[in-house]
Formats: sequence, structure tokens, C-alpha cells
Amino acid sequence: MTHSARYRRTTMRIATTLLLAAVSATATAQPSTFSFGVITHTAAGAADDTKLREAIEATDADSLAFVVANGVKAQQEPCSDKLYFRRKEMFQDAKNGLIVSIAASDWSNCHLDSGRSIAIERLNRVRDLFFGEEFSFGSSRLPLIHQANTPKYRTYVENLRWEIGNVVFATLNLPVNNNGYLPAAGRNSEFEDRMVADHDWLRRVFGVASQKNAAGIVLFCDGDPLVPPDALTRIGFGNGRDGFEAIRAQIKALSARFRGKVLLVHGAETGMASGSDTIAWRGNLGAVGVAPGWLKVNVDPALPVLFSVGTAAGLRKGGQ
Repeated sequence: MTHSARYRRTTMRIATTLLLAAVSATATAQPSTFSFGVITHTAAGAADDTKLREAIEATDADSLAFVVANGVKAQQEPCSDKLYFRRKEMFQDAKNGLIVSIAASDWSNCHLDSGRSIAIERLNRVRDLFFGEEFSFGSSRLPLIHQANTPKYRTYVENLRWEIGNVVFATLNLPVNNNGYLPAAGRNSEFEDRMVADHDWLRRVFGVASQKNAAGIVLFCDGDPLVPPDALTRIGFGNGRDGFEAIRAQIKALSARFRGKVLLVHGAETGMASGSDTIAWRGNLGAVGVAPGWLKVNVDPALPVLFSVGTAAGLRKGGQ
């Protein structure tokens, strides 16, 4: 073989290697399409696992990357250890990775028969039972990052973050009942401390997503922080301070600076008929409320829409 022939063959091998590397890098940078589910509770009276069990079984039967449960229980169910333990077992038995997004019904709305609030005691109990692990519930155990990994916020184990493909997901403790704000003077130390933690967590989540050049962020919470104050009045939380005002402003500001899409997934508001099967967009910030039952959200980084609401029978568009 002549020197020129060897040179041409070597050059071709190098070019082929570079081409394969480029193709591999492109494939790595383009994660596959996936879907996730969100469950909200449907029980209307005493503790009854039937509807929740049906929702978990339905999500188990679908091909989902993970499932988020909006709360441990419904508002009308008891705030008892017995119920909490039973729900934990149900979550552990799920086939998909299952993550709890804490709700007002789990703690903030808990009272004794005398009417005395036991919110803080129940909050601590729920934290111990449902947020003490570094992985999700279910057979497909997803690794989770807790805000509590930061010593200053070590009690806020319920604020979680994880990643699938090029999308960052996070939970945020924002109760539906006006974000847990109490109109009586001198009773809002929990609210004030939690808001400091939530503001920090949002900054960290958006910071990680921006650093990774993520295509999108999904935030899961109980209440809708984007709900306007007049809507809070209609559902009975409009007397006094707007508990979502500061967090609403922060989410809008951070989203405006973020280059990707931001989706906020929340439970259907107390006093409203249902959630929605579409995503309401304003710029790059979208929101969808989940009615009792479960909702499937599709993620496709190859499409401008990125997030869309779908069902097992077909896709219903919810993006812009």
C-alpha cells in the first residue's frame, strides 16, 4: 500500500469516527418521548381506598416514566396514622415510580373534633412517613433530590427534584387553602418560614434547569399559585392577604428568564367543578389543573409544544 493510499484510509477512518461521535452525541442530546401521570384523590367521605387503587392500577397499566400523587388523602378523609400507613403501602406497591406532592388535605386542613388545628403535628408526621427516602415509591424507584439536603432547609423534605431526559421536575409545598395563610394575627410562622424555603427551592430548580440547558421544567403543587386574587375570593380565601402573591410573582419572573417551557401542574381548586384536560399557556408558562382521577401528560422534546395532555386512547393537545 502506498503512502498516499494509507493516508486516504487513515483520513477516512478519522472522518468516520468523528461522524459516529457526532451522531452519538446528537442521539444523547435528544431524549426519547415519554409520559407521566398525575393522580388526585376522589374519596367523598370516610376513608375508602377504592378510587385511589383504581387510579394507581390504571397508571400501572400505562407506559409512564413516573406518577405523581397530589396528596396522600382527600379532604374528607381522616388525618389518622392508620390511613397514612395504608396509603403508604399502596404507594409502595405501585409498579411505576410514584412520588407524593404534599397537599393541604394531608396536613394544613387537619383538626381535632374540638376544632383545634393539628396541622403542624400532621405535617411532621407526613414528612416522616412519605419523604424520608432518597428514592420514589413503586417498583421503578427514581432517585430524588430533597431540598433538605441543604442544612438550612433540612426540615423541608417534601420539596423534591428529579430529572427525566432534558426536563427537570420538582414538587413544591403550596397548599390549596390560600397557601396555608391564616388571617388571624400571630399565627403564620409556619407560612412565613415555608415561603422562605419555597423561594429558595424555586431559585435552585430554575438554576439547575438553566445550567443544564433543559428544555422544560414541571412544577407540581396542590394549590394554583397563578390563580388571580378574585378567584381566591370566589372559592372562599379572599378575605385578607393573598397567600400566593409572592410565589406567583417569583414563578412568573423566573419563567420569563428561562429559555424553555415551564408547566405548573396542580390539583383542581377547592370549590371549583373540575380540573382541565388542556394546558393554558401564557408565553412559555403553562398550567393545568388535575380533576379527581388521573391525568396523563406527554413530553416530546422534538416538538415545539413539548408538553401535551393525552389519554391512553389518544392525544389531546394542550400546548401552544
